[in-house]
Order: sequence, then structure tokens, then C-alpha cells
Amino acid sequence: MAKILLSAFADEYSADAVTHADYLAKEGVSFIEPRFVNGVNIADLAENEVKAYTKMLAERGIKASAIGSPIGKINLADDFNAHVEKAKHCFNAANIMGAKNIRMFSFYLRDGQSREQARSEVIEKLGVLLDVADTYGVTLCHENEAKIYGESPECCHDLMTAFGGRLRAVFDMGNFVLDSHSPYPEGYNLLREYIEYFHIKDSMRVGAIVPAGCGEARIADILREHLSYAKKDFFISLEPHLETFAGLNKLVGKTFENPYKFASAEAAFDHALKSIRSIIAEVE
Repeated sequence: MAKILLSAFADEYSADAVTHADYLAKEGVSFIEPRFVNGVNIADLAENEVKAYTKMLAERGIKASAIGSPIGKINLADDFNAHVEKAKHCFNAANIMGAKNIRMFSFYLRDGQSREQARSEVIEKLGVLLDVADTYGVTLCHENEAKIYGESPECCHDLMTAFGGRLRAVFDMGNFVLDSHSPYPEGYNLLREYIEYFHIKDSMRVGAIVPAGCGEARIADILREHLSYAKKDFFISLEPHLETFAGLNKLVGKTFENPYKFASAEAAFDHALKSIRSIIAEVE
């Protein structure tokens, strides 16, 4: 039977690289999905900085499960050639860190453009990125998110099938809920054969992001079913977003009073880690 491998976006615990690495080591979390390192996006780190960060993590027994890149998180009207160069930088970082998977997105649409109108351009540009990724020996894993082409389970499925499975899925059940889509059973059943790994956040359709197991994302149900379905161990990356960040209400287009409040980012992340570990113990 497959097992769950726990990773985390530890920059949510602390922007300071040593601080978040020490926390993971203390808590026995052996994997990280690097996104920001000392406040700098992984896509913007110099090669020597990536090597130093990798060495620091290794000294604490921590490896990269995937690279939390910003690739594909641009508008279709933006400079794509420059973005390909940034992608190469991320792919090289993945090679340095020993990570096979690259988290990425499927572009914001041009002003006034429908998804039907954008589809051919999205497919074309993703195809270029997939070809470049092949030269680095890495796998592109698409995360569903608001406003991009692949926001809904149906659009994600369209992308997966368009590339015959070359493009894999990062299944973010919390994002599906925030975007008013059903993550389970509908979303999971549609995408499960393409899922490479999961991002763990829980949420409510009113716009609240809440601790795992306290919202509508059906995390336990999804992980329990995937444990039975998967033929190999799989990662889940904790990305709790429990600290309400500036502009979240505007991002999700909803106003809410989140019932879960924390004194600090560290306290929020620590609570999130305990919550997902409780769910893992329940389903395994």
C-alpha cells in the first residue's frame, strides 16, 4: 500500500531559511517545497545561493520534494520568451536540489478573453515549457488556482489529456473550494490518474482558509481514497495560508470573518502541521 510523504512550504513558518529549516528538523519533517528563501523567490536565486541553501537543508536531513516555482503565473500577454528563461533557472535549481517535480500554473487570460479563446495559446506555451523541462529531466506539475486557465477540475483535465499525461497535476483541494468547485468526489475522480502530489490547505466557500479538517475541502476523504488508488508513495505539501495575508479578500472576491486566528505565522503553521498529522494518522 502507498504511503504519504509529508513536505511543506516552510516559508510560511518563517521567511528566514535557517529558522524554517531548523523548525522542520525539530518536527521531523524531512522534505520541503522551496518557494521563498530569505524572502527571495526560488526563481530569482543565484546558482551559488541555491547550492548554499541545499547544503544547509542537507545538514538538517531535509530534501526538496518539488520546486514551488512561479512558472506559468503570468498573463498570456506578458513576455513569454523571458519567462522561458526564468523557467530554465527553476529547472536548474531543481537539478541542484535533487527535485524531480516543478509546481507551475497555466497563465492568466488576456483582458476580456474567454477560456475557449485562450485554450490554443495556453496549450502552445505549455508545450514549449514541457519540451524545455524534458531537457532538464524534470516533470511539470500543474496547480489549480483562481483566474488561470486551469482553475476548474474540467479545465485541469483538459490540460492533462491534451498532453497525454506528460503534464501532471498538483491537486489543491482548498483552491478548488475557494473557486466554488467540488474537490471530492467530482474533482478527485476526474483528475486522480494525473495527480502527482497534493497541496494541503483547507477552505470554505465563503472565502475562509482554515486548518486542515475544519473546512469543505474533504482532505481526509481524498487522502484515504488516494492511498488505496496510488501505486507508489506520494507527497503532500503543507501550504496552509492560515495567516490572512493582505489582499486575500480581494483575491477571492469575498468578504469574511475567519474564525481561526493566530498570534503569529509560526503559531499558525505549527497548528497546521498538527492538524494534517492528525488527518494522516486517521487515514493511514
